[in-house]
Amino acid sequence: MIGLHDLQPHWGATKERKRVGRGIGSGHGKTAGRGHKGQKSRSGDRKMPPYFEGGQTPLYMRIPKRGFKNPNRKEYTPVNVGVINKLFEEGTEITPAVLASKGLCDENDRVKILGDGELTKKFVIKAHAFSKSAKEKIEKAGGKWEIIS
Repeated sequence: MIGLHDLQPHWGATKERKRVGRGIGSGHGKTAGRGHKGQKSRSGDRKMPPYFEGGQTPLYMRIPKRGFKNPNRKEYTPVNVGVINKLFEEGTEITPAVLASKGLCDENDRVKILGDGELTKKFVIKAHAFSKSAKEKIEKAGGKWEIIS
C-alpha cells in the first residue's frame, strides 16, 4: 500500500532551477547565458517600456497626425423628443437630473434635445441645448423649453 510519504510529483513536472554564473563546468558560467555586451547583458537597466523600439523612431511618432482637436469642445448627450414623450407623464418638468434617473444620460452630462419623433404631451423641458425642430415641436405641443447655462 502507498502512503502519503511515498507521493512525489509526476516525472517531468518539476525542473531544477538554472544556476548561472557558477563556473565553466556548469555550462552557464562566465557570461551566465547573457551573451557578450549590450543592454541585456548588463545588470540593472533591463526594464524598458513595451513601446520602446531600441532607439528607432517610435511608431506613435512616425504615423501622421491630421486635423484639429478643439480643447474647448463641448460634448452633448442627445435625447429625442419622441423618447421623452414615451417615458414621461404630461406636465412633468424635465431636467438633466430627471433624464439621468431614467438612464438617458449621466448626471453630469450636457444634454441636447433633438426633434426626432412625435411630441403630443405638454412638458417644461430644461436642457443645455435644443435643435430648431425640437423647439418647434415643444411649442406646438403647448410646452416650454429653457436653456440651462
